[in-house]
Amino acid sequence: MTTTAPPSRRPRRSGVSPSLRRYGAALKSPRGLVGIIVILVLALLSVSAPLLFPDGYDVQSSESLLAPSFTHLFGTDELGRDIFVRSLYGLRTDFSIIVVAVPVSMILGTILGLIGALSRVAGTIVQRVLDIILGFPGLVLGICIVLVVGPGWVSLVIAITISGLPAFGRLARAALMSQMQREYVTAAETLGVSRLTVLGRHILPNAIDPILVQGAVFVVQAIFIEAALSIVGLGIQPPQPSLGALLNVGTRFINQAPTYILGPTVLLLLLALAFSLLADALNETVNRK
Repeated sequence: MTTTAPPSRRPRRSGVSPSLRRYGAALKSPRGLVGIIVILVLALLSVSAPLLFPDGYDVQSSESLLAPSFTHLFGTDELGRDIFVRSLYGLRTDFSIIVVAVPVSMILGTILGLIGALSRVAGTIVQRVLDIILGFPGLVLGICIVLVVGPGWVSLVIAITISGLPAFGRLARAALMSQMQREYVTAAETLGVSRLTVLGRHILPNAIDPILVQGAVFVVQAIFIEAALSIVGLGIQPPQPSLGALLNVGTRFINQAPTYILGPTVLLLLLALAFSLLADALNETVNRK
């Protein structure tokens, strides 16, 4: 008598895509975990600022330039306003700039980088324009935009968006040039598949990983562009707070109140460090792939 072995069970495939599994592994790494926790805590504080302090960030008192205490964690400013409250609202302003400017820069830069797949001439022209933008440091570019648009939230978003275009455009262009030489792209074009379909199905997925890593890196750059422009008085204008605007005012009173800029500086560095850790974790995962 012969016996047949029971059919072996095939392992179940997870419904999660490989890209999402990689990103999940990056967030579970020590650096990624610390970075995302700090970002979530700071974001929660900024979002909850109107609930925690419903009176707003411009409540004045006679207790000016006080040192940090249990009553005023970061002390008070020259008008007796609580610097901790203003720092949380300033953090809220910084997050609003990041959330708008960085994704817009990523999308526009990627589109500009992939234009070469549709027209070689247009792609060459776009790359020359991106090279010109790359020749301007972020601060100089921001100053030029502020002179045209005027200081404020809108000019900061425009400056950050434009300054990020070359990096995202070059990454998308590099993915385009490497994938267009592959045999499966040539085969798809031979079969009559449109360029847009090739871009969406083959080229863009291969560019997503480095673009996301660059996005996390660019957030750090955006934070310091906002701080630099606000410190020189070309960013957020008083009485609206931002971390850079608080540092701008604090430097004027550094002799009377040396701890004035301590709180905003710590929040600014924590925010930059958290996104740097997240970028390192994502970059390590992409390179491992």
